[in-house]
Amino acid sequence: MAQATNELTPMRRQYQQIKDQHKDCILMFRLGDFYEMFDEDAKLTARELDLTLTTRDRGKPKEEQTPMCGVPYHSVDSYIARLVQKGYKVAICEQMEDPATAKGLVQRDITRIITPGTVTESCMLDENKNNYIGCIYGESGKFGLAFCDVSTGAFFTTVCSDAQNVASELGRFAPSEILRYGSNVDCEIIDDAVFRRLNCCVSEGKQELFALESAEKLLENHFHATLSQMGIAGMPAAVIASGALLQTLLTLQRNDLAHIRELQYYTTGRFMELDLDARRNLELTETMRSKEKRGTLLWVLDKTHTAMGGRMLRSWLEKPLLDPVEITRRHGAVEELTDNVIVRGELEQALRDVTDLERVQTRIVTGTVNCRDLLGLARGFRALPDVKAQLQKCDSPLLKKLEAAIDPLTDCADRIENTLVDDPPLTIREGGIIRKGASEEADRLRDIMEGGSGTIAAIEASEREKTGIRTLKVGFNRVFGYYIEVSKSFIDQVPANYIRKQTLANCERYITQELKELENQVLTAKDRLTALEYQIFTQLREYLAKQAARVQQTAAAVAAADTLCSLAAVAVQRGYCRPEITLGREITIENGRHPVVEAMLKDSLFVPNDTHLGAEDNQVSIITGPNMAGKSTYMRQVALIVLMAQMGSFVPARSAKIGLVDRVFTRIGASDDLASGQSTFMVEMAEVATILKYATSRSLLILDEIGRGTSTYDGMAIARAVLEYAANPKRLGAKTLFATHYHELSTLEDKLPNVKNYNIAVKKRGEQMIFLRKIVPGATDDSYGIEVAKLAGIPAPVITRAREILAELESEGVVTAPAAQKEPEDQVSMMDLTSQQVVAALSAISVETLTPIEAMNELYKLKKMLD
Repeated sequence: MAQATNELTPMRRQYQQIKDQHKDCILMFRLGDFYEMFDEDAKLTARELDLTLTTRDRGKPKEEQTPMCGVPYHSVDSYIARLVQKGYKVAICEQMEDPATAKGLVQRDITRIITPGTVTESCMLDENKNNYIGCIYGESGKFGLAFCDVSTGAFFTTVCSDAQNVASELGRFAPSEILRYGSNVDCEIIDDAVFRRLNCCVSEGKQELFALESAEKLLENHFHATLSQMGIAGMPAAVIASGALLQTLLTLQRNDLAHIRELQYYTTGRFMELDLDARRNLELTETMRSKEKRGTLLWVLDKTHTAMGGRMLRSWLEKPLLDPVEITRRHGAVEELTDNVIVRGELEQALRDVTDLERVQTRIVTGTVNCRDLLGLARGFRALPDVKAQLQKCDSPLLKKLEAAIDPLTDCADRIENTLVDDPPLTIREGGIIRKGASEEADRLRDIMEGGSGTIAAIEASEREKTGIRTLKVGFNRVFGYYIEVSKSFIDQVPANYIRKQTLANCERYITQELKELENQVLTAKDRLTALEYQIFTQLREYLAKQAARVQQTAAAVAAADTLCSLAAVAVQRGYCRPEITLGREITIENGRHPVVEAMLKDSLFVPNDTHLGAEDNQVSIITGPNMAGKSTYMRQVALIVLMAQMGSFVPARSAKIGLVDRVFTRIGASDDLASGQSTFMVEMAEVATILKYATSRSLLILDEIGRGTSTYDGMAIARAVLEYAANPKRLGAKTLFATHYHELSTLEDKLPNVKNYNIAVKKRGEQMIFLRKIVPGATDDSYGIEVAKLAGIPAPVITRAREILAELESEGVVTAPAAQKEPEDQVSMMDLTSQQVVAALSAISVETLTPIEAMNELYKLKKMLD
């Protein structure tokens, strides 16, 4: 039972006041060396983190006790990470003054609020993946979108015309947290993307946060530019979304976020469009089943040596380009790195020593960096001259541009290394972090703290010189502290300001005001040194924070160089070729290979295939063949080669000529959407409707078995209508790969001038079926469904009955077969060679002309064959 406010202790009242302001957060309240949680927060945290729930009110009845739990301050990051991973917001409440010097209750306040989209600590982040927080604002049928990775300072905004485009952009950035407000931001399409596909943490915004005037003022003040200079003048939806997101981040982080320096507005025409289905079906960054990196295109291409390079490679993969000049520039850089093996090897060696400059710089600006982070940053800075030197050997315009953008930052490295000790403690408030020689005052205090030998020797020499007493010594004991000892023979020379403290047999001991001051300095030296070291560290942090622009520019250049190195290394290792990018609409690939399947194969070689698509006589390819033969692999292969070419990579082929593709759509596989109550067929039709609505004549469509989720004739009719629509240049005219088991559709090759038939070659050897994995012109003559069922392990009696029904259907032309008769257990199987011989012998017998004796003889022969 909650206590009344007037019954609470001053500390609990302070806690309650802060908690009332942050009811949607778990409040971690600093008490000494622990962060404590109380009441419902304590119960929740104890349950989620498996902590022990306790109380301070053991003397009270159980119902009046206040539940609490705590975690040590030095290991709090791991606990926060687990809570944030589960989708909770965590508010950090720190002591704002030293408890030792505070008068009364220690002042406390929230220093930051950590949410899934605003994490900056390296231990809570995947180093090779950006962590975006997004904002969606809906108004007048349009949507403003903004995305920010607080850990790197990247900030993007755009405007979408409808919910489907919003879903595509969400798929591109894959935010971990979303803020939304306005009309239609909770429509079915966006909800599906946010909750089911991306599993985001969602916050519903408040109206006052989404005001145009305040958003404009905030953006112009923060980025020091006008809306026109930022490229968003006349785009109120983008302005409001960006302003609301920035204000939210400022509120959560409790600092000025100076590392977020540039707002990048992009249009949807700058990058290839890939909706969530395409990203999932092509398995670009995670596999469909296990959601892991292995087995994806990113897994194949990622040979980066820096965390920044890993993030940029992922970004390039998720945002293939549409500008042929920029694509060709990347290809040129990759080509030079593939040809110049020595330079690439030395560049890769230099890159290995570059640390995560972006994220450490963010922690510097946000004030969460520690000494070990800074020393790691200095090590990264020390590698930059080598990276720059290797790039200077290159002639590619892009590599030259990257070399020019890299600042060696030696001044920053020098300052860090000259200030901090080599092996500092984790915490920055307990001293022992500043190098000897970095500060005269710190050295003096350290000398005093370590016994003051230098200071004592100086005082001793000074007093001897002033008094002329050559036997004068300065000593220390626990009773009197510091004292001056004078032998009896020199007592008459003792100055008047000496105060006698002790008489011994051979000497007298005195104290002076200077010695008392020294004693006071020694006793307070540790606290003063700790405070001074923190002050010096803060000054260093502030200096480095001002270098954010230099560091971010250098980090971006290093990341791009690392990404290009990775693409070159994969190209050499896998035997990729440089694709030719054209403004035409044809895709011509010679001996193309699926990059992921090829990489996964261990004991066999991948069978390459050619592709000719987009010409006037080959706009649509109808692909037939048995299941498991490789139709889907081939179609995905074409899409991946196009995507790789437009991201700037070499491609797995002997040669490739790629006409720019603006969008890739996929309709592959089938599954019921049980959560929303949609059947397989409904899901399929919804996806096809989206494809036909948004595809253009420059799009690439991958359509696999359209219409199979309904009756045969309905499915065939829909499949043919979709195919005709895609092939018709007046309606769509998109490049289309269309896999189907409706062999009747192959007749369209004779009816439509831009449709061609292809099939996957299969070789039959008796009852054995061999997949050749080769695409050949023409339609297939059989679907081999029963053979595939046999390979899958369907019981022999079922296979036998299937053959009987198939024969009846083919001979009689009926849609439904008669019910199967009960088989005796020893019925002859039609699966082996002997059974085929029996069938052949039976077929040769003319039953109508047989006499009873001849019938018995034939029966005897058949029985002998079976024996």
